[in-house]
Amino acid sequence: MRLPYTLMRICSVRLSVLDQTPVPEGVSPAQALRNSVDLASFVDELGYHRYWVAEHHGMHGLAGSSPEILIGHIAENTHQIRVGSGGVMLSHYSPLKVAENFQVLQALHPNRIDMGLGRAPGSDARTAYALQSFGNASGSDRYLESVIEIRTLLRRETIETGPLAGVEALPLTETMPELWLLASSEGSASVAAHCGLPLSWAHFINGNGSEICNLYRKHFRASFEHSEPVVSVGVNVLCAESEEEVALMLESLELWRKDGLRGPIPKSVNKESQSSLSVLSPSRPMVVGTPASVHEQLLSVANAYEAEELLIVTICHDHDQRKNSYKLIAEQFDQ
Repeated sequence: MRLPYTLMRICSVRLSVLDQTPVPEGVSPAQALRNSVDLASFVDELGYHRYWVAEHHGMHGLAGSSPEILIGHIAENTHQIRVGSGGVMLSHYSPLKVAENFQVLQALHPNRIDMGLGRAPGSDARTAYALQSFGNASGSDRYLESVIEIRTLLRRETIETGPLAGVEALPLTETMPELWLLASSEGSASVAAHCGLPLSWAHFINGNGSEICNLYRKHFRASFEHSEPVVSVGVNVLCAESEEEVALMLESLELWRKDGLRGPIPKSVNKESQSSLSVLSPSRPMVVGTPASVHEQLLSVANAYEAEELLIVTICHDHDQRKNSYKLIAEQFDQ
């Protein structure tokens, strides 16, 4: 008899990181990138399973515009943790170029590289237009075809027709990167099911994805790489020892959101603020609180999605607070 999901998974949920490389107020983008490398090394020692970096363009508060370059630097400065993209925004690029970028990473760091692919632009419309060779890119309307082409190239199989007919993705490697599809909508999840690929659901964008993930499982078509569906969930989290500290972290994040995510991450308005979690309410789906509370909330999210893995997204002004948040979460799951 199959055990209930809660009993099977409650102690075996993997913890991973999705890093959007936030730029705090008063900190240079160069230092923000170095902070990402520092955080990756830190969570590697804590035992996190994978470390993904995001792709954003035209946003002064997020410095990660080239995940492939950052992945290489992070992999060089860590030891065990898997490193990848969360994700490369495929609508901007040639499938061949994306495949070759990750073949290089896989050659340099065998069996540690993940290729997470996303459908969204990760930018405003004007910047997206400029990225797409001034409007001549494949675009999100052929996302399924691009995903299939990338997987075919990584498998060293032959593409029979079109511009990629007979083309190889070089350099050749003994193993291929682990391919994931990111989703915050039913359309992207259906592509993952159709292709038999793991799905990473962005709960921090769309907190109502459990039914879509169930549909993904229902329609999953087994592939060479995966005989069963695999689901991870990206969750926005702020964790600290006291509710007062968490409230200040949340206040800073909400100020940034209220400003339209345009500038650097601000400090909280008043360091002596008496703000509390009882009066502050996150404007987007997220988990906030002290360690025990965050642990309970994260298990609830994992159970709701029947997820094998949680990708923790933490954005706040202070880099040390950010590191401590990941540390406190890891300690709770180690108990």
